[in-house]
Amino acid sequence: MPDTTLLIEMLILLLVIGAIAGVLAGLLGVGGGIVLVPAFFYAFQTLGYGGPQLMQLCLATSLATIIVTSVRSVLSHNRKGAVDWEILRTWAPGIAIGAILGVLVAASLRSVTLQVVFGVFGIVIGLYMGFGRASWRLGDEMPKGLKRAILSPLMGFMSVLMGIGGGSFGVPTMSLFNVPIHRAVATAAGFGVLIAVPSVIGFLFLPIAAEHRPPLTVGAVNLVAFFVVIAMTLITAPLGVKLAHAMDPKPLKRVFAVFLTLVALNMLRKALGW
Repeated sequence: MPDTTLLIEMLILLLVIGAIAGVLAGLLGVGGGIVLVPAFFYAFQTLGYGGPQLMQLCLATSLATIIVTSVRSVLSHNRKGAVDWEILRTWAPGIAIGAILGVLVAASLRSVTLQVVFGVFGIVIGLYMGFGRASWRLGDEMPKGLKRAILSPLMGFMSVLMGIGGGSFGVPTMSLFNVPIHRAVATAAGFGVLIAVPSVIGFLFLPIAAEHRPPLTVGAVNLVAFFVVIAMTLITAPLGVKLAHAMDPKPLKRVFAVFLTLVALNMLRKALGW
């Protein structure tokens, strides 16, 4: 039987994490994973689950929540006609293949290695959020042929290693190739489903040692964290959306970029033992 006190402590931490993730998602349009992975890491570590597969737990649980949030998001955007189904259809096979490869690699790595990966890519994403410009372009249309065959699995692969959905890599990629931002955000939600579904199926079969596994964990997915975070984000995301309409989110996005960069640097520092 799980320890009742431990479950209560987990519940309180996860309620706070889910509430913050929901508000940020609604306010800034950032994917939940970029917030949830470091939050889960520090929460599980605080509760005494700091084993060699800690990051796998965080990645898998984050990706499980992304299945629900991405499906809701893509359906909502589709009702407004914002999803580019041609991009989604042509990029889907590569993204799914990359996600499966990401699970296989993540399962074989130590937690500290995945911390380094998250730290490095987190800094890159934070810098792009802080200094990126909507006017930047690498091309007039989305890549096809060999370029797409390279970029699509790379996107799925990197997203799984960070435990994030399609937004953090998908939106900048589409924006750089001249896809309007609203269409890019809507289509990236579909990328999130393609990344999360195959990767979570894989992570459900990843064995985690009992002493390093929080209560109610199946494979590498913690069910307590999954259900609590989903419930809280459903409640608080609309609040974030209302705040976004009441204020200019651009300065806040830059503040979040600084916050994300500091979190990523701290993850990197811990991994390298500095």
